[in-house]
Amino acid sequence: MDWLDELATLLRPAGGGIHTVSTGRATQERLQRQLYGARDLDEVRGRFRAALAQVPTARGVVLGIPSDVGAGVVRGANFGPQVIRAALLEAAPDWPARLAAAGVVDLGDVFVVPQLLHDDMLAEPQKQATRAALYPDVEPDQRARLPVSPLSIAERALDLVLAQNPGVAPFVIGGDHSTAWPVVAALARARRDRWAILQPDAHTDLLEHRLGVRYCFATWSYHANELFGRDGRLVQVGTRASGKDQAHWESTLGVRQFWAAECRAHPARTIDAIVAHLRAVGATGVYLSNDIDGTDAEHADATGTPEPWGLDPEWLVRLVRRVGDEIGLIGGDIMEVAPPLRQIPRGASRTTRLAARYLRETMAATLRAPL
Repeated sequence: MDWLDELATLLRPAGGGIHTVSTGRATQERLQRQLYGARDLDEVRGRFRAALAQVPTARGVVLGIPSDVGAGVVRGANFGPQVIRAALLEAAPDWPARLAAAGVVDLGDVFVVPQLLHDDMLAEPQKQATRAALYPDVEPDQRARLPVSPLSIAERALDLVLAQNPGVAPFVIGGDHSTAWPVVAALARARRDRWAILQPDAHTDLLEHRLGVRYCFATWSYHANELFGRDGRLVQVGTRASGKDQAHWESTLGVRQFWAAECRAHPARTIDAIVAHLRAVGATGVYLSNDIDGTDAEHADATGTPEPWGLDPEWLVRLVRRVGDEIGLIGGDIMEVAPPLRQIPRGASRTTRLAARYLRETMAATLRAPL
């Protein structure tokens, strides 16, 4: 199959990445009809396929990865892509038209089997069984090459997109933070410049493995940093929940961290320092991987590990705009939004509205166009 057929096989229309049989199906289908301006699901599928065909000329692409199997004890981030897209529509009913005007293609969602994470963790019999379930209409010889786990599907889909359009900006809606790994892995293969990662996050995610698992929410940053050769291009902002101090991480792994206390105490000076560091390491562009728990729990509590004394949303928006203006963004994501979880009344809707705003700001700063 060609790249378009494979992409259409791997992905589902936007909002359709969670397997539903009864509960939640009506909500999912209603969202899809809104996103595609369609009367029924047949029309949704037709417009989804037509959108994918525009990848070679797109300025940006949106991909939902509704997987939370790479998270810790508390789950719920699998609903992030669905509710964030709904919040975008609530804030701007013409959201699909705005994307089209900005040259952004919505690739839809990775379809997630919720017990799976990465193909490297699966035995061949399981991969064969899942391939048969996910791709029943694909010829056996072609089906045998297709990935089945959310991280592996996302990585393959982004490889296909970047092969057609190496300069396209990816915008990803997670999912737990493990879903950032396929994005940076694909970007590392497609780009030859000195791009960097800016990671607002309460946590470091710098474990080499967690309980023997190589790729998960606590390890993706370690492996991203290894892609860079530990050269300072991984910049973490808002850190405050860590078993080791800043000196340990910076001295052993070569990352640069700006802990939340510094950001709160000296907001303007810290933004200056972040931009200066990105310039000093020769960053030609920045991928923003935005974990919602980097933001103070007062503003974003619908997440698996909300933490107090975090970043102020207005400060983080200023940082995104400044980096976009002075260094340039090459894409970004929003991660760990878990609408079923909240600590205060209406906390879920408050968090998802903020997440939608962060995504809009990231896209606008990347494309240098309002959205």
